[in-house]
Amino acid sequence: MKVMTLLSRAKAGDDTAFGALVEPFRRELYVHCYRMLGSVQDAEDVLQETLTAAWRSLGGFAERASLRTWLYRIATNRCLNWLRDGERRPRTVTTFPAGVVPPEPTRTVDPIWLQPIPDALLDGLPDDTPGPEARYERREAVSLAFVTAVQALPPRQRAVLLLRDVLGYRAAEAAELLDMTEDAANALLRRARAVQFDRSPAAATSPRQRQAASAFASAIEAGDVDAMVALLTDDAWLTMPPAPLQYQGHEAIADFMRRIGFRAGRRRYRLVPTAANLQPAYGCYISDDGDPATHAHGMLVLTMADDRVSAFTRFIDNTVLPYFGLPRRL
Repeated sequence: MKVMTLLSRAKAGDDTAFGALVEPFRRELYVHCYRMLGSVQDAEDVLQETLTAAWRSLGGFAERASLRTWLYRIATNRCLNWLRDGERRPRTVTTFPAGVVPPEPTRTVDPIWLQPIPDALLDGLPDDTPGPEARYERREAVSLAFVTAVQALPPRQRAVLLLRDVLGYRAAEAAELLDMTEDAANALLRRARAVQFDRSPAAATSPRQRQAASAFASAIEAGDVDAMVALLTDDAWLTMPPAPLQYQGHEAIADFMRRIGFRAGRRRYRLVPTAANLQPAYGCYISDDGDPATHAHGMLVLTMADDRVSAFTRFIDNTVLPYFGLPRRL
């Protein structure tokens, strides 16, 4: 059915026609909200708000811009409202049990709430460059490093950066979407681009990379810190958002894993392979002090550099597991 026919029927109150009209954009709008908010749960909520607002205001859609652009305008501003009004779910920074003292971190950062996104939710995104102004390819723009860096930007800066450099809108179009002058949008973009974004490919696409990721997971399951370290790049990072502690390098990571990760040999892991942010990922399950029960303990996402692990990000958050089809216990 042609778009104009669907639009006419939707404006007349046909919700089935409206569903068919917006369905082609649903997945990319969801991923846009995820980039803005860093949370699959919040993105789901804001997408629903976006579609509800679009349905209610469809009669005022004057077709001066495309339907896709009109939907992105609503979604972006809903995300900004969500961030401004503090509607995000209560967050707690990871703490350690009484008596467990982590080693001195390499650096301490401001807590940033972040969740990985399943590769299954990235299916169906356009593979080609979305617009003439886009700087980032699809694979780069969903990498964990990129999404993490975006979360450190003030909300309006991240909105301009995503509209211009990821979605490819021109300066005038982005300014109109955000109800600001073009000069103001360009100023925000300059400040956002001052941040160093990782441009390296995120996914483990070669057999050697996939083998290295699997070997790293096996070393964790075996509790073999030396084998883990042998698979790291010299400048590898261990991060645990939203915990502010970060560790870089073989010695610092090995010390943390022995003392905290493996609890001096009292904790064992089982890892279930999955994929997140187009990167190798694993559902984590632990048992402590010989307990036969194996409980869910968040996720692990790997960033590969050639056939080594350049970063591993530990998420101590079980609420995201259902999005990956992972159980609460094994």
